[in-house]
Amino acid sequence: MDENDDASIYYLDEHRALVQTVDIITPVVDDPYMYGQIAAANSLSDVFAMGGVVATAMNIVGFDSCHHPKSVLKEILEGGASKVKECGGVIVGGHTIQAPEMTYGLSVAGFVHPKKIYRNNTPRISDVLILTKPLGMGILTTAIKADMLEESVVEKVAHILAELNYKASQIMKSYDVSACTDVTGFGLFGHAFEMSFNRVSIVFDIKNIPILNEARAMADMGIIPAGAYTNKAYLSDKVEAKNPHKDEIILYDAQTSGGLLIAVSQDDAIKLVTHLRNEGLAYSTIIGEILPLGAKSLLYI
Repeated sequence: MDENDDASIYYLDEHRALVQTVDIITPVVDDPYMYGQIAAANSLSDVFAMGGVVATAMNIVGFDSCHHPKSVLKEILEGGASKVKECGGVIVGGHTIQAPEMTYGLSVAGFVHPKKIYRNNTPRISDVLILTKPLGMGILTTAIKADMLEESVVEKVAHILAELNYKASQIMKSYDVSACTDVTGFGLFGHAFEMSFNRVSIVFDIKNIPILNEARAMADMGIIPAGAYTNKAYLSDKVEAKNPHKDEIILYDAQTSGGLLIAVSQDDAIKLVTHLRNEGLAYSTIIGEILPLGAKSLLYI
């Protein structure tokens, strides 16, 4: 199939479909409990992007026992379990292997109504796009690994990364949403290109895109991970800049546990943003609009 849905869907009956996904990441913060929370949030997100609810999750661990005691593994698993519990799911087991580099994530199963699945490539012309988390996480986690951020900034970044997209997913179900995806390794532009699916063009207002100032500062210093340049190399010929901007590289930045990118009708857009912000999702912002297909799939002004 020429599609790139965020998770697999297996139809069970007219009322239920099984949603399945799996993801793992290497540590992005030093604290093992917080790392477990972030990795779990990242793994769970694809179920939420498709409008599903989590049922079960299984731990997948590559553990470096040569350099870490078992107490570290315990904290990682406890962090992950806390996030699964937060969205109503249950940890049902998992698998651990000895590995030279630490990795952790989840294999997740959930359910969604077959007629209420959100695809990542079905936006309607004139819909607007809402992003629920800020950009710059790839840049900032690179800076964390290089010990270049103050502890208060590290805590701020970790809190954003560990925040589930569960609440945003539940809220959007009350509005006229046509498509949804989560912004992760391909960056904002990469996931937006998947959303366009060569059927529409998407125009972004760069001044409205939530970007952490700390990420801007690091990018200005040249602290930009290779993934951002890889994404740009693949996508740059699909992007038109009406007014080139120094923040452009951040739009390619590979995110961990990024926010939801939601296509919603113009009539419901303000109401949805207001609802999201009132529920504590303070970065939620209208960042773009769906247009008829033009010469480029992605534009920014």
